[in-house]
Order: sequence, then structure tokens, then C-alpha cells
Amino acid sequence: MEKYKVGIIGGTGMVGQRFITLMENHPWFQLTAIAASSRSAGKTYEQAVAGRWAMTTPMPQEAKNLMVLDATADVEKIAGMVDFVFCAVDMKKEEIRALEEQYAKAECPVVSNNSAHRWTDDVPMVVPEINADHIRIIDAQRKRLGTKRGFIAVKSNCSLQSYIPALHPLKEKYGIEKALVCTYQAISGAGKTFERWPEMVDNCIPYIGGEEEKSEREPMKLWGTVGEDKIIAATAPSITAQCFRVACQDGHMAAVFMSFPEGKKPSIDEIKSVWAGFSGRAQELDLPSAPKQFLHYYEDENRPQTRLDRMTENGMAVNIGRLREDSQYDYKFVCLSHNTLRGAAGGAVLLAELLCAEGYIDRK
Repeated sequence: MEKYKVGIIGGTGMVGQRFITLMENHPWFQLTAIAASSRSAGKTYEQAVAGRWAMTTPMPQEAKNLMVLDATADVEKIAGMVDFVFCAVDMKKEEIRALEEQYAKAECPVVSNNSAHRWTDDVPMVVPEINADHIRIIDAQRKRLGTKRGFIAVKSNCSLQSYIPALHPLKEKYGIEKALVCTYQAISGAGKTFERWPEMVDNCIPYIGGEEEKSEREPMKLWGTVGEDKIIAATAPSITAQCFRVACQDGHMAAVFMSFPEGKKPSIDEIKSVWAGFSGRAQELDLPSAPKQFLHYYEDENRPQTRLDRMTENGMAVNIGRLREDSQYDYKFVCLSHNTLRGAAGGAVLLAELLCAEGYIDRK
């Protein structure tokens, strides 16, 4: 098949680098343009990230000699070169909102890793296994923007992937009344390595700016409904969250406590059966980046472990363990996802595959 031409806006940062690696040998997508700040523009990609390549795999050959363009000054040029862009820029939120809308109005679809548009009413925030139907709101967004091709779609916060996928099928089948979540988040979520953040070695920081609010609010949009011109957020279940930065390079862990409505509490075996049988639109369409088995449950009480299990199904699966009854809530368990794969760039690539498969992104 003829591949879609892809641009990466913000290609020199941690998530941008992950996007670069995911484009290598992708069956549908061809890396065609890389853009970053004016400091990097005019250099080859290899020159622009010299000494800052943070991935464990080598820089793809196809990226090395691409000339980096200016993400803000070259919008029209980039829009003319590609079928759509991934966006992972590091700017102020209002600047990101304006920039992504600029690309959309240049008739270039934007699949964003950024949080700037997550609460824009007609911008879908999608986990393909959970709320793939939300992409329908793009029709209303295009009317507002006055575009034919251009739109913005976003993925959710990376920490949500470590617990919402496990809660979602239980919520759908039994209803969930409330949940308490503590997340233990890797340093790559802050765009760092241990070499660049030595104070994180042997350390745990009990605060990540804005993370707890995102962890409590964003699930409500994921679980919302598609209205005429906006996504209507859900109002339940209630979620309270606490978020920690921990000394792991990659992988977000969550300790989850949940309660069901009176009379609806399932058994442990029923919960495990629901998890084992759960799949979504990404699996139905057999998208290239979709895990074959979305949720993996471990019977070993010492699993999942960050270092052992974060790369399950190329880092796109979610790992669950230690399901047991709790004295305050009905049950508790732990969950793990790879934050820069399933939680960030990989989740955005999967969303782009969904948008292509459903006809929202076409080839020019």
C-alpha cells in the first residue's frame, strides 16, 4: 500500500524521538518532515539532537539526514509536504493551542501528544480500545474551523494508561462507584534521563505539577458521550489520585482501589475473566500498533514489575496484578504501562492508525 506521509512537530524532545523510532519500518506511515524550534531549524536531524539522543535503539537512518524545519515559521510548507502530523512540542499551553489550530486550518490533521487541547469541547481525546467512537466529533470540529481535511485529535495523559484500561471494562459491565489511584511515574514522563536528572537517582518526589488534576478529570472525558458539537463529560465514577515521580526510566505503575455499586460487586474470577476477554476497536480493526491482548493479568504476586513487563507486546499492552479484596474498598490491584509507548507516542500512533482506518485521514 502507498504510505501516508507523516510530519513530526517537536521531533527533538523525548516524545518526539520516540515518534521518530516508531516511524521506522511502520507499515502505513513514512516519515517525511521533522520540525522543531528555530534553534534546531536548518540543521540535519542528527546534528539537531547531537548528544541528546535518549532512546535505547539507534537513531533511524531515514531521520538522520532530514533537514529540521521551523515548527512555527514553516507551517504552510510542512502542511504541503505531509498527509498529517504528530505534535509533541514543548511550549506554553496557549502557544500549543494556537500552533495546532494553525496546522489544522492549513488542512493538515494533527494527532497530538500535548495536553493543550484535551479540554477543547470538540477535540476528541481517544484511547482506541476505550472510546474510538469519539472521533465522530471531528465533523463538528471541522465545521467550527472551516476545514475540509484539517482537525485536531489528542491522546490522554500518559498516567491514565496505567489504570483506566483496567477499570473501563469493569465499569461497562458492573458500574464502578469510586476509585482511588496512586501512580508511580517514570522520569521519562518528564522528558528526562538519569544522566540529565541525577537528583532522581535513589529518590522519589511526591509531586508532579498538574498530574493529579489530569488523573481525576481526564477519565471523565474519555467516558463521556458525543453530543452535537462537543464531547459531554461523564460525571461518575468519582476518582481521587495521588502522583509520585519515582526512580525508573520508563514505565508508570498504579496502585488502584475500587468499589462497585451495592449488589453489583463481581467475584475475583469474574473480574479476571472480563479483563482476559476485553478488546476494543483497535483489535477489531487489527491496527498495526495494537496489542493482540490488550490487558495481561499476572498470577505471580511479584508481578507486574516495571523493568520486566513494561515492554509487553512492544510496550502497547497494559499489565495487571495483585487483585485482592480490600478492607475499605471492594478490591485493589496494581497496573503498569509503558509511558512513552502506550502512554505517549505509541498511543498517538495507534490513534493515527484508527483515524486512517476510519477515513478521517486520507492521502492527498
